[in-house]
Amino acid sequence: MNKFPSNETVMALRKQYPKGTRVALVRMNDPYTKLRPGDIGTVDFIDDAGTLFCRWDNGSTLGVVFGEDEIRLYDNTGTAD
Repeated sequence: MNKFPSNETVMALRKQYPKGTRVALVRMNDPYTKLRPGDIGTVDFIDDAGTLFCRWDNGSTLGVVFGEDEIRLYDNTGTAD
């Protein structure tokens, strides 16, 4: 089974989360990460597999995996959309 997103999905992700977009982590399916729900980061790029790479404010650069992890847009008022 192919779990990679379609090209259309990757393009939609790139449109929704362009470089420089601020995001908030909702959940991450990685028991070893130090990232926690609510952590804030800035989108750097999205690869062809739909993994969204961020520069997290805590210094991490761990990618958000499409279909496994979840983020939301972050607005400048301090809340997640």
